[in-house]
Amino acid sequence: MIISLIGYMGSGKSHISKLLSREMNLKLIDLDKEISFQCKMPISEIFEKKGELFFRRAEREKLEEILAKDKNCVLSLGGGTPAYYNNMEIINQNSESVFLRTSVGTLAERLSRQKSKRPIIAKINEQDLPEFIAKHLFERNQFYSMAKFTLDTDRKTPGEISAEIRAFFNHR
Repeated sequence: MIISLIGYMGSGKSHISKLLSREMNLKLIDLDKEISFQCKMPISEIFEKKGELFFRRAEREKLEEILAKDKNCVLSLGGGTPAYYNNMEIINQNSESVFLRTSVGTLAERLSRQKSKRPIIAKINEQDLPEFIAKHLFERNQFYSMAKFTLDTDRKTPGEISAEIRAFFNHR
C-alpha cells in the first residue's frame, strides 16, 4: 500500500510521513527530496535556474515513476503536486491519498517561523502571509478535496495525526 500525504506547505506532510513510515514499517519517500537528488540541486535552485515549468515536469515524471515501482511506502508530496496535470487522478488511482487539512491561521503561524527556508514566501510581509495562504488554498482546495481521506490537523499532535491515519487503514 502507498499512502500519499497531500496538503499545503506547513501542514506537516514531511514530519507526519516520517512518523507514519516508522510506525507502519513502510519506506519513506519525499517527492521533493527525490527531485532534488535527481537534479542535483535544491528545489529553490531548480525554480530559480530552470523555472517552475521544468520543475513541474520533473515532478510529474518522478511521481509516475514512484507510483509505478513502489508498492509499500509513505509518499510525502509537495504542496503544489496535486494541482498540476492530472496528478491527483493518478495519485488516487495508485495510492491511498490523505489530505492534511490545516487552517490558514495555523499555516501562517507555522510558516512565519520557516520563511527563510521557503522561497515561495520568503519575500512576503508577515501581515500579508495569511492572505497569500488563503488565496493559494482557494486555488488548490479543489484538488486537495479529491483525496480519499481528509484529516483536520489543527490542535493535534503529530502522534495523534499519525494514529488517525493508521486508523483509516486499521493498522495499529
